[in-house]
Amino acid sequence: MTLRECERVVVIGGGMAGARLVQQLGAAGAHADVTVVGEEPHAPYNRVLLADVLAGQYEPDVITLPAGPARRLPGVRAVRVDRACRRVVCDDGSVLPYEALVLATGANPVLPPLRGLFTPEGGELPDGVRAFRTMDDCLALRREAEPGTQAVVVGGGLLGVSAARALARRGAQVVLAHQGERLMERQLDAGSAALLRLHLEDLGVEVHTECRVRGLLTQPRRAGGVARSAGAAAESRVVRAVELADGCILDAGLVVVACGVRPRTGLAGAAGLAVSRGIVVDDELRTDDPHVYAIGDCAEHDGVLYGLADPAQEQADVLARVLTGGTGTERYRGTRALTRLTLAGDPATTATTAGTRGPAPARLRAETQTEAKVRAEDEAPAARDPLDLAAFGDPLPRPDDDVVHLADATRGTYRKVVVRDGRLAGGILLGDLTQVGALARTWESDEPLTSEPLHHLLTRDGEALL
Repeated sequence: MTLRECERVVVIGGGMAGARLVQQLGAAGAHADVTVVGEEPHAPYNRVLLADVLAGQYEPDVITLPAGPARRLPGVRAVRVDRACRRVVCDDGSVLPYEALVLATGANPVLPPLRGLFTPEGGELPDGVRAFRTMDDCLALRREAEPGTQAVVVGGGLLGVSAARALARRGAQVVLAHQGERLMERQLDAGSAALLRLHLEDLGVEVHTECRVRGLLTQPRRAGGVARSAGAAAESRVVRAVELADGCILDAGLVVVACGVRPRTGLAGAAGLAVSRGIVVDDELRTDDPHVYAIGDCAEHDGVLYGLADPAQEQADVLARVLTGGTGTERYRGTRALTRLTLAGDPATTATTAGTRGPAPARLRAETQTEAKVRAEDEAPAARDPLDLAAFGDPLPRPDDDVVHLADATRGTYRKVVVRDGRLAGGILLGDLTQVGALARTWESDEPLTSEPLHHLLTRDGEALL
């Protein structure tokens, strides 16, 4: 199916994937009637940079994504997909007919079953407890994280580490509680995770690994210095502490729950579409309904859920070509995504998650993160922030793999690449990302390596980068 003049396209989801699709449809000259339904009231923004907004490096408008040619319904929720009549019903009463429907519904934060996490009256989070997924979450944390605020971050993955770093830069007293053996265990090995921990501790973050949170301790919110009566309806509660499984109590005026995300598949499931962990799509990003597609965090392709910006944007690019006809050979084959995190540095010069330096990421808004990283490595001097980190592929070697490993704890640098069957299988760079562009291109191409000594993968002009 391709777009004809004035064909109606409805995109459910106003995030990065949906914004990229609309932009690419416009760039391809599609004359479709495109409507974007987005629950968030904000214009589309680069979710990757939310931690930088929280830290104060950017204002929210700086990370806004370009608006493509579409009618937008911000603050509107799609409540039902009527596949038989090809229409979407929204909570504001609007009914949107479509010839092509794109589900870009994203993912929700995982809220673990902690005691006290929800108020008993209305199932709401207590005051002072936040997830860290949306712009509203970010702006609320900016208001609440004053210098000296006692903050506990639950979860030491990429999102939790980002939140802890940002809160520390706002002057909060941060404790990071992580259940796993090491920070960011999906991306890092033991050595790099230990160095990351030292970096966070240098920022003033108190890090606890192998630490399970049992629950939250709350109290009634006082109004004018007087607590509400025990029988008051829908009593508001505020967090005061976090209780660990070993009985330790951490005082907290602010708690950030960063325990991962879960694809939003409810709308698709209710419509009878095939759903596994995510909405199941084929190589053209099509569901089992030929008029319905899915992209981004909600989509499951070939059994894989990505949950990263690079794959979401690549899927949007492929779908735009599918919908506009292209050459007829457009297929999505999966994405080899690189994880990048900036943990500290001068806000005026820090290398951002999107891969450039400086406070104006506008030039990157039409690029994927990996494209930006490669371009930045080619065009500008590399960032020298010792807390810059990049990870890709599988950094944990198998018995027959070759490993090149260069580390300097004094300078806070760590470099490791894994070579498997003559190809670059994965790697970790921490402290100096000079080689990130070259390594990203080599890894993404999946081409056999040359006969040069392997240590050249981590050197510049034959000299070690330590």
